[in-house]
Amino acid sequence: MNWGILLVAGLFEIGWAIGLKYTEGFSRLWPTVWTILSMALSVGLLGAAMKTLPVGTAYAIWVGVGAIGTAIFGMVLFGESTSTARLLSLALIFAGVAGLKLSAP
Repeated sequence: MNWGILLVAGLFEIGWAIGLKYTEGFSRLWPTVWTILSMALSVGLLGAAMKTLPVGTAYAIWVGVGAIGTAIFGMVLFGESTSTARLLSLALIFAGVAGLKLSAP
């Protein structure tokens, strides 16, 4: 159950990172509301997941899900680079996240 909570926390991590781009320096109300709400939900769910998951593993996976998802959304929504080096780097982050999950108790 806590792995699922951690995954949802990571998804909200993506939500606030992408939302931050749309706030235009916190000058737009609804993107700002979404971003702040996503931040709070992300951290709150991370805290809930850490009740039983190892802190280092949970935090690294949360950051990894957020980083990979945000990078992918950046490529899709904002036309950011999809170079081979960038995609390979994201694959390495994914491998690290998967390794942490597989090695967790």
